[in-house]
Amino acid sequence: MKISKYLYFSICFAFFVFGTLYISDLLVSQLSNGFSYSNELFSLNYIENTGAAFSILKDSREILIIGSVAAIFGIIAYIIKHISSISMKSLFFLAMLCGGIGGNLHERIAYGFVRDYIQLNSIDFPVFNISDILINIGVIAVIIILFKKKL
Repeated sequence: MKISKYLYFSICFAFFVFGTLYISDLLVSQLSNGFSYSNELFSLNYIENTGAAFSILKDSREILIIGSVAAIFGIIAYIIKHISSISMKSLFFLAMLCGGIGGNLHERIAYGFVRDYIQLNSIDFPVFNISDILINIGVIAVIIILFKKKL
């Protein structure tokens, strides 16, 4: 059973990393060639973000790379230590979280910045990308799962 859980996590993790990178490549390519999209909810606007969320740690590429690698290794170490008691649902969301971190990590290493392109029109909110969505969903899901186990 442990091997199947490791395999499941690995496949989900790879799917999320490559999926976010593929979507980002596709959207950035289109946006760079003059494509534009906007509706009442959101717009697609390409920016290069050298920081983290809300542009904190702007121009701190090395710190963000080290933090991302540490986060992924920390999550994987937790999975290895607790694989027997971790549900498949939890592994899915941990893979989603790691996949989002991995997508942004790849862009920081490859480009020196993260490619952001989704801008909410109804509220003043920073531009973000698909990896950021995965990170937020993963964090929220893991928090909910942890609270349900403790209650």
